[in-house]
Amino acid sequence: MSKVCQLTGKRPISGNKVSHSNRKTKRRFLPNLQTKKFFVPETGEWVSLKVSASAIRTINKLGLFAFVKKLERKGVKTGVDL
Repeated sequence: MSKVCQLTGKRPISGNKVSHSNRKTKRRFLPNLQTKKFFVPETGEWVSLKVSASAIRTINKLGLFAFVKKLERKGVKTGVDL
């Protein structure tokens, strides 16, 4: 399973782990992904998505259908068919 948000496209980024003695070693910063089922009232069906926590907050605010349409207007490829 890849660690990529299906809606926002957030993915792991790399950076440095810095010790107390200021030594630097490579590490990965992973997105906060959750698998969640959403009900889409416009289509009347449930959709299971792997989304980031920030995307869940936005979906709670706008609704899934409106959020996907907003992303499509911005030109973001979501990979979700509603």
